[in-house]
Order: sequence, then structure tokens, then C-alpha cells
Amino acid sequence: MNKTPISYTVRELCQRGTENIPPELVSNTHLIYSSPATLAFNSPGAEGFGVKRAGLAIPGSVMLLVAPGCCGRNTSLISSMPEYNNRFFYLMMDETDIVTGRHLKKIPEAVEEVCNFLPNKPSVVMICITCVDALLGTDMERVCRRAEEQVGLPVRPCYMYALTREGRKPPMVHVRQSLYSLLEPRKKKGTSVNLLGFFAPLEDDCELYQLLRQVGVKAIREISRCEDYEEYQKMAEANFNLVLNPEARFAAQDFEKRLGIPSIELTRLYEIDKIGNQYAALGAALGVAFPESPERQQAQQEVEKFRNIYGPITFCIGECMNGDSFELALALVRYGFRVSEIYGTLTAENHVYLRRLEELSPETRVFSNLEPTMLYYDCSQAEADLTIGKDSGYYHPACPNVPWNQDRQPFGYAGVRKLFEALGHAMEEGRNHK
Repeated sequence: MNKTPISYTVRELCQRGTENIPPELVSNTHLIYSSPATLAFNSPGAEGFGVKRAGLAIPGSVMLLVAPGCCGRNTSLISSMPEYNNRFFYLMMDETDIVTGRHLKKIPEAVEEVCNFLPNKPSVVMICITCVDALLGTDMERVCRRAEEQVGLPVRPCYMYALTREGRKPPMVHVRQSLYSLLEPRKKKGTSVNLLGFFAPLEDDCELYQLLRQVGVKAIREISRCEDYEEYQKMAEANFNLVLNPEARFAAQDFEKRLGIPSIELTRLYEIDKIGNQYAALGAALGVAFPESPERQQAQQEVEKFRNIYGPITFCIGECMNGDSFELALALVRYGFRVSEIYGTLTAENHVYLRRLEELSPETRVFSNLEPTMLYYDCSQAEADLTIGKDSGYYHPACPNVPWNQDRQPFGYAGVRKLFEALGHAMEEGRNHK
């Protein structure tokens, strides 16, 4: 086995193009090391918002995890959190279940037992199943319908199938569709908007809220801010949806097809001018002109303050964080910093940032977190003053690190400002520990 971590420069990747991405950077072409999943104890669903926490985003919902013991044990980390008390239940599969599929007959009975145990009926029961049922070819939609008939309340599937991560509908795409499938048609309100894409709300001081209110939007709903099932159902009143994460595209398509609610997609960016351009395009699509946001100047001032104090320092950027590692690398280079290494999974969509990064920092090296040779990564071979992302911090343990993977989501100018505040705090802590 090669003991030199495989990497490519930005220039080399651009020369290869979108049709010739190196197989080492594509997860379904080789043995997977998967340091991000290991670092986050996420398989996929423990720390952070994986399938299991995401599946409980609907107010009043509970989850029945149907799995062998080895697949279910990591859920104990979540079920120990106070907010998930009496919301996770388990139906363990034994060898006979796996061979014969007899557990499928037990699921409706288990759902009924859960509902009878709880003092208040849940709004919906989410059935989470694993790769075992993927290999068995289980028709989980049919099983859920049988359970619904038995308990008289909605039962929906969510799939913790690592095998489908490279498919058309990975687990985190499918779970978003399931979450909104219970919405029933309602009369539309022109002053109501939904924000789709995340399982935790945007930071309270994100300027997007204020911009929407300034143009007459009165109700801005996110599933994570819905206090009860009735408020969740009011998401069907929206005049349009704002899709803030591409994994919610299929859910947005369902909104339009089933409820007649169109959508507009926004991208999380860290380039201040591009954020402004995106807001201008959103205003044009809505037929309004957004006023200039004071948050833009605040974000710019925070970037300049950091650069004036610490100079053109060098970053290493991982993918275990709230952002696109390639877009963030481009933003930092444009702000006058250096980026020596990026750890991430390259897709055709990233190439729009990669091509622009080639013009400014062609020798930046790109490593794959999924490549087994990363076991032999040697941080002494890379220049780094500060790292962003839990994975990048793992590769450079002696370097100041900003994990930047909090539940509450950074977005827009406020996201840029908060990132540079966090970077400044990490640098000061690093100085104090020397």
C-alpha cells in the first residue's frame, strides 16, 4: 500500500476537468477511510444532524430504530440528550430476522407499543432502518402503511443507508423529503416564506430575516423553529420556499408538485461581494429591491481587522464544517490570505470554485478525506497557521483550530462576520498557550 497521502494541486485538478476527477477523490471507487464520519461519530447520524436527529425535526415526533445491535448502539449518544428523552425507541434485529425478514411483521406491533407507552400520542412515528434492509430489499413504504392502519397516526420511513450515499437520493436527501411529506394543502399567504435545508435554525442575527421583513414578509418559518405540530402545518401556507442547502432540492420539488409552492435556491457563501450579488438576484426574482444591509460593512470590517492583526496567514481547510471547503478557500485567498491544503470530496459542482481558485492559488493541494493513504498524513510537510473544520484540526493537532460545525447555521454577511470573530479568538488562544 502506498504510504504517501495522495493529493493534487488545484491546477492539476482543473486541467483534468469535471469529467476526469481522480478516483482517489471519488468515494465509490475505492476502499473508504472516511475520517469525517469517524471524527464526528456519525454513521450517518450521531453527532451533528445525521439521519436520526434529522428524522425527529417534526415537533412531537418519535423514532423507532430497526437495526442490529451494532448499528443501533451509537444512537445512545443522542438518546442521552435531554431534548430527546422518550423520543428514541429500538427494535433490535437478531440473526433470524436478518435471514428471514420476520422483523417486518414486528414493526407495526412495535409502533403500537411505543404509542401506548407514551403519555401523549406522537404527531408521527419515524421508522429508521439501516443497510440491512437495503440489502434485503425491504419495501418500507408498505410496512409503514400497515403500521399507520394499526395505530391511526402517520408513520414515515427514513433510511440510514450508507450504501446509497453515492446514489440519486442519499439518506440526507430522502429524510428531508420525509419530513415535509406530512404537510397538507392550505390557502397560500403572500407574506409567508419557508427556509428549507437545515435541521437547526439560522443564527438569530442573520440579515436574511431582516431583509425579508423589510420587503413585507411577516412569517418566516423553519422546521427547527416550529414549536408544535400545528405551526409545522402552517409551512403549507408559504408563498414560496428559499432552499438554503442543495440536499433540500428534492423536498422543494415535492412542495411545488404537491402543494403548489415554488422555490428559489440560495447558496451559503463566504465571499462578501458574491453574497451581495445573490441578494440582488433574489430581489430581482421577487420583484423588489433589497436595501443595502449594514451587516455587509460589518463583515468587511471584521475581515480587515483580522488581516491587519495577523497578516496574510496560511490556512488548511477541511470539509467537516458549515460551508463548502472549496468556496471558503477561494474566499480566504481573495481576502489576501494563503491556503496551503484543502481536505474534501471533489464533485463537478465544486469546479466552479476550483477554476477561480486556480487563477489565484494554483499550487494549493487537495487531499481526500476518504482516501486510505490519509492514515499516513504528516502535518510537518504542510504550512499552516490556522485550520478550519474538525478534520483539518485532526490533521494539524498543534495548530489553532476553528471547528465551525455548530448546529445553528451561519449564513450571509453574518456568517462571514462570525467566522472571522471565531478565527480571531482561536488565534488569540493559540498565542496564549505558547
